[in-house]
Amino acid sequence: MHFKGSGPILFALLMVVFIVETYAADYNTFLRQHYDNPKSNVGNRYCNTMMQRRGMARPQCKAVNSFIHGSKKQIIAVCGKGGKPYGNGLRRSNKQFSVTTCKLSGGSPRPPCNYRENRSNRFIVIACRGGKPVHFDEGQI
Repeated sequence: MHFKGSGPILFALLMVVFIVETYAADYNTFLRQHYDNPKSNVGNRYCNTMMQRRGMARPQCKAVNSFIHGSKKQIIAVCGKGGKPYGNGLRRSNKQFSVTTCKLSGGSPRPPCNYRENRSNRFIVIACRGGKPVHFDEGQI
C-alpha cells in the first residue's frame, strides 16, 4: 500500500523521535556520570567504588570525574534561571553545590583504577540541551 505525501511527515516524525531519544540518552549519561544525591554511603573508598559502579573504570580508567550532590531539580535549574551563560554554550550555576571530584592517581590509565577524592562546595559549569544537563565541564574545577 502506498501513501502519497506521507514521506516528509514520516521523516519529520522519525527525526523528532531521534532528537528526543538523543537528548534523553545524553541526560541519562550525565546522571550516571555526575549525579549522586544524597552522596552514596560506600565507605572510605568513595571514588574507587563509585567510578567502578558507574562504569568509568573499564576498559580504561577515566582520568577525572565529578559527582554533584544536589537534587536533579537544582541541577536542571542551572539550565534556566538557576544559571547564567558562561561562554561556548556552557552555563554556570548561580549557587554552589557540594561536589566530589575523583582524580586518577598513578601513571597508568588501565585497571585496576585508584582515585584520590576531593570534596568541596563550588559553582558548577554544565552544557544543556533541551533544558537538561548533558555535560559537566571538568575544566572548571
